[in-house]
Amino acid sequence: MNGIPSPPQGVWYLGPIPIRAYALAILAGIVVAGFIAIRRYRARGGPEGAVLDAIFWAVPFGIIGARIYHVFSSPDAYFGPNGDPWLAFAIWNGGLGIWGAIPAGALGAWISLRRAGLRLAPFADSLAPALAVAQAIGRLGNYFNQELFGASTTLPWGLQISEQTLRAQGLDYPAGTLFHPTFLYELLWNLVLAGVLVWLDRRFRLGHGRVFWLYVFGYTLGRVWIEYLRIDEAEEVLGLRLNVWTSIIVGVAALIIFIVISRRHPGREESVWLPGREPDEQSEDEVDAASEADSDDVVDTAETDPVDDAEENDMTDETPTETVDEQADLEQTRTKAGAEDPLPEDDPGR
Repeated sequence: MNGIPSPPQGVWYLGPIPIRAYALAILAGIVVAGFIAIRRYRARGGPEGAVLDAIFWAVPFGIIGARIYHVFSSPDAYFGPNGDPWLAFAIWNGGLGIWGAIPAGALGAWISLRRAGLRLAPFADSLAPALAVAQAIGRLGNYFNQELFGASTTLPWGLQISEQTLRAQGLDYPAGTLFHPTFLYELLWNLVLAGVLVWLDRRFRLGHGRVFWLYVFGYTLGRVWIEYLRIDEAEEVLGLRLNVWTSIIVGVAALIIFIVISRRHPGREESVWLPGREPDEQSEDEVDAASEADSDDVVDTAETDPVDDAEENDMTDETPTETVDEQADLEQTRTKAGAEDPLPEDDPGR
């Protein structure tokens, strides 16, 4: 059978401790996203440590929001006739909705940044491409769980799904059927989106949240056609999956917000700080300059002290004792000679 084989397992055990590929993929995405966001935020003038602090707030908020949206959009598995409400807490089995993760995570980041006196928009612009990369890495967890695949296909890159997984999801397909690897489609889409966002940001110096809203628009654009391929159970509204409607509404809203912000704020923010919360860097510089000036004054005073100059002159310009004595003897001899041998008045030497 051709196509992409699915992993035989998604859980390994370290003694009694389960190591799940789904969790590893999410953690790897968070680490990589943090590294990218730190570099981009620092380039925008953001302080060291602000990104990590915001991530520590955003991640738990985002996971809770993502799970709530997933349960809301696929309630039958938890509250249906054969559902188990307690499974709503079993996030290790998969099921995190990005539409709940983004707003909830943004709330957590806003709380952290507000406490530090920082604006949300520059942080969101720095994080946007990193989010796309994190989502791409996270989709590998769906691959190991053999979930969120699409309809059957005859394409050579179709995905193999085990019969056990198909039966567990209530799907009946002939043996050897291949399915659209929607996890792979979204993975590649997100990587391309991240690259486009970085290029647009550098080319047009986007700011005031515009990179983030472009990310939202670009992601929803891809999510619409990917959702059409999926066959997992989901709530439908007017014949369309709930995620499709969400993608359309959120995508249109993101595009409108981007256009409005572009007209009002065509450039970037002058500062990542909230008004009145900027660090007092000027005062610190003045203190350093004053300290240097005091040091220079001490050096100048030591160099120009008149007492020291006088002592130095005495040491360097003192007339030798022997020379003074010789001059005194010569003057005395001349005086004595003049007194003993006075010249006559008619001496022609006068």
